[in-house]
Parts: sequence; C-alpha cells; structure tokens
Amino acid sequence: MLQMSNLTTFRRLLAIALISVNAGAWAQSITMASTTSTEQSGLFSHLLPEFKKTSGIDIKVVAVGTGQAIDMARRGDADVLFVHDQTAEEKFVDEGGSLKRYPVMYNDFVLIGPKADPASVRGKDIVEALKKISATGAPFISRGDKSGTNAAELRYWTLAGLSDKKGVGYKECGCGMGPALNMGSSTDAYVLTDRGTWLSFKNRGELTVLVEGDRRLFNQYGVMVVNPAKFPYLKSAEAQKFVDWITSSAGQSTIAAYKIGGEQLFFPNAVK
Repeated sequence: MLQMSNLTTFRRLLAIALISVNAGAWAQSITMASTTSTEQSGLFSHLLPEFKKTSGIDIKVVAVGTGQAIDMARRGDADVLFVHDQTAEEKFVDEGGSLKRYPVMYNDFVLIGPKADPASVRGKDIVEALKKISATGAPFISRGDKSGTNAAELRYWTLAGLSDKKGVGYKECGCGMGPALNMGSSTDAYVLTDRGTWLSFKNRGELTVLVEGDRRLFNQYGVMVVNPAKFPYLKSAEAQKFVDWITSSAGQSTIAAYKIGGEQLFFPNAVK
C-alpha cells in the first residue's frame, strides 16, 4: 500500500509539474495581428528574434490586411496590433479597442509600373499619375483587401476625383502585397506598394519605381495593446512588454538596422 501511495503521489506531482511547465510556456507566447508588409518585407524575421532575446516571449504573427488585422483585434483574437492605417487605428482606440496607439516607424508608398511606362506617369505626383492611368485604361492591380495600402490607394483615387472612374484596366485581386506585385509583374501593370515590400520583392520582371517622393505617399505604422478590460483572457502584460520594447531605443535601433542591399526599409519615429 505504501508503494502504491507513493506512486500515486509521484504521478500527481508529475502532473502538476507538467501543467506548470505548459502554463509557463503558454504565458510566454502572444499573438500579433499585423500587415503583410511587415511580414513580407522580412522585418519581423529580423525584429522578433531580438525581442525574444530580451524578453523570452515568442510572438506568433498573423499577417493580413490592416482592416482584417483590426477586425481580429475587435474580436479579441490578438493580443497586440501592429498596422498602418492611422485613421482606422485612431477609430479603433476611440471605440475602446485599445487604450493607446503608439507611433512606431514609417516608410513610404511608391507607384510601380513597367519600365516602358505606357501611361507616362513617371514623376512625383501620385494624383496626376492615377489620372493618366484612368484616362489611358492602363492595367492597374489593386489589392482590394481593406489593407492599409488599399486604404491609401483609395484615398489617392478620391483625391484624383476618380473614385468611380478608375479606368478599364483596374482590377482588384483581394490579395496581399506580394501576390499583387506578382500579378503586376506578369501583366506589366501598375501597382501601389509600400517601399519595404518592393525592396524585398524578387520577381520584378519589367517593373520599376515610377512615382515616389510625393508627401502624400507617407506611410506611418502604429502599435496597440488590445484592451484588457474587453478581453481579460488576453496576455496584455506580455503585449505591453513588446510595445515598450519596440518604442524603446533598443527596439527603434533594431528597426533602423534592417536593410536590404544597403537600403533602409523602415524609419523609427516612436514618440516618448
């Protein structure tokens, strides 16, 4: 009986130990809803291992369009949100989805197109470029996925007065930035993209940067912890550790250090 009792006690202690280990491992992993641009540009492959070295926390990234990422956060399916549509982000905070939005970094959008530039858009004016694309019926691939890039593109069409007259060559793919660029490459179409994804994109074909430098092409990123009052089961403390790190001098330096071909993809601008 004594041996059986000891065995039972041992099994109970082992089960408790395993539960503790599993709970500890669970607590050291969080889910981030983010954009395809941060994922496909390679930034997270550079950034997140550095955060783990400091914190011991793993981050599982779900990379979708900004609109979809914010919807994930609204449902409580992510601990932290890292996206690039400031108007939508501020609305999310106003709705109580997060207590605070933190600016993190920026880059810019660029208009890509075939080197031959059949619509003659080359220059620094994104609005005039879209007017020419519409007028000539040149092929244009839109993400059409409610992403931050798609939201910016639609703003530019509105500024051009062409919300409903984008031209016969306009097509929505309902896809991420990489697939949209692949479609642009295979059809010699114009595409609006963030510069980070473009610099990491390999299947360029005849595509090149045709419009850049317009101040309206500025592309700001923000990060937010999903409101713990709405979703108490979320790992808000760990999410806040990431926000604190990414906006610290260490996190900001790590962002600045990420380059492709010697060219910096993102520029840190967190405000303390």
